Amino acid sequence: MKSMLSAPNIYLYREYVDFRKSINGLAAIIEAETDLPLGTGALFLFTNKQRDKMKVLYWDNTGFALWYKRLEKARFKWPTQEKNAVFTLTSAELDSLLSGFTIRGHQAVNIDGFTLR
Repeated sequence: MKSMLSAPNIYLYREYVDFRKSINGLAAIIEAETDLPLGTGALFLFTNKQRDKMKVLYWDNTGFALWYKRLEKARFKWPTQEKNAVFTLTSAELDSLLSGFTIRGHQAVNIDGFTLR
């Protein structure tokens, strides 16, 4: 988890993936569809079709680690309109995404009458 906080790069995979995939399946997607190096400590973000779950794959110098987050009543605001398979994020954009915000346009999320800004 510590290496997530100091990741050199953060990449968001735009297409949804089958969440039955784990470390090997997600790593295979990155290897097959991008030219990005897996073993650099970079974070690779994936979402499911409903956009209510996220997996983060990363290398922490001893092996791959997988982090999972599920939103109870909202969806991740995932950019899908660009042409490339991956989208590069800053750590501030990752924090916004994990907090329920869009990473473009800065729209707040409304959950049960409460607005997250």
